[in-house]
Amino acid sequence: MKKILILNGPNLNLLGVREKSIYGDQDFLTYFDTLKSRYDAVELFYFQSNHEGGIIDKLHEIGFSYDGVVLNAGAYTHTSVAIADAIAAINTPVVEVHISNVHKRESFRHHSYLSSVCVGVICGFGLDSYRLGLESFL
Repeated sequence: MKKILILNGPNLNLLGVREKSIYGDQDFLTYFDTLKSRYDAVELFYFQSNHEGGIIDKLHEIGFSYDGVVLNAGAYTHTSVAIADAIAAINTPVVEVHISNVHKRESFRHHSYLSSVCVGVICGFGLDSYRLGLESFL
């Protein structure tokens, strides 16, 4: 059975509450339960941190034993060389996902420090971006 981690970065604990016009009105834990039901042949895990170090620690913890990581690093996507280095240091493949189409938003969101060390990037499909990222490992 494949082990996949969905890893969310800062402010994504507020999904369903914050900026609904961009991120929608569904909370992530409800969506995660839907994914677990749909993909019952996969061991799905979820972790969220508003702290860069928490994300790095989780990547180090699972980065040699899981089959994949679906990562939405939030704003750290555009600022964190440290998270990029953590992804490069592990064996587990990582797919970068974004709920919104970052290329239709502010210009600082157009650059990702993570894309070059990830196996792929999915953006702009709402919460379904996570499902597409998960599918890439199956």
